[in-house]
Amino acid sequence: MNATPAVPDAPKVHAKIDLPPKNPIVLPHSRPIIVTIDGPAGTGKSSVARTLAKRLGLDFLDTGAMYRAAAAIVIDHQIDPNDADAIVAQVHSADLHFDWKTDPPTIMAWDRPIAARIRDADVTAIVSPIAGIAELRRLMVGEQRLIAHEHPRLVTEGRDQGTVVFPDAAVKFYLDASPEVRAARRADQLRAAGRSADLADLLREIIARDQSDSTRSDGPLRAPPDAIRIDTSSMTFDRVVDTLEREVRARATT
Repeated sequence: MNATPAVPDAPKVHAKIDLPPKNPIVLPHSRPIIVTIDGPAGTGKSSVARTLAKRLGLDFLDTGAMYRAAAAIVIDHQIDPNDADAIVAQVHSADLHFDWKTDPPTIMAWDRPIAARIRDADVTAIVSPIAGIAELRRLMVGEQRLIAHEHPRLVTEGRDQGTVVFPDAAVKFYLDASPEVRAARRADQLRAAGRSADLADLLREIIARDQSDSTRSDGPLRAPPDAIRIDTSSMTFDRVVDTLEREVRARATT
């Protein structure tokens, strides 16, 4: 179980489309900037955020990896998922952080990389209720703000980045897609990793995850009122990143 490779987050990239040449110039190095990308599971937030950060010369924060790491800790240390105090204490002792020398940054627990563990099916099955624990979210929000203090030029993705963690972010995005499209993307990811995928099961899981994420009391999934909303259902990966890059550059240079 521990050796299972992580499932890549990148959505399937279809035929490349003709687009204007990409601007190779990064944003001014002297200017701190936080860009948030929120949205439900399966919209490609992580891969979009990572690629956008590279284009803009910014750091990339995958907050979902932090909550998945917490879920893995709960399972591997046989902690009662309903024991919030024990969960928070163990996650705090793990000193979750990222190794910023790797690309993408690697999530670490007790100074050991655990990226290969956090995409396992048992972790995915409990990550939403674990992420809904109020005390754990407060711990994570504090850690994420500390990361932003140390890496003030940041593209960060999650479900509450623009609403709770960084409400004053310079640019906010909310990515969405139909549940059917997101289930198909997840199936493609699993198959590309050599794993089986049942589309109907994935669709049910995504709908259930949406319900859980959007109705929890702490850090629920919702679009920031000032976010740029983008439906990626019919967009290629490159088109999504190009759209976000254009919007960030327009706002960062005005």
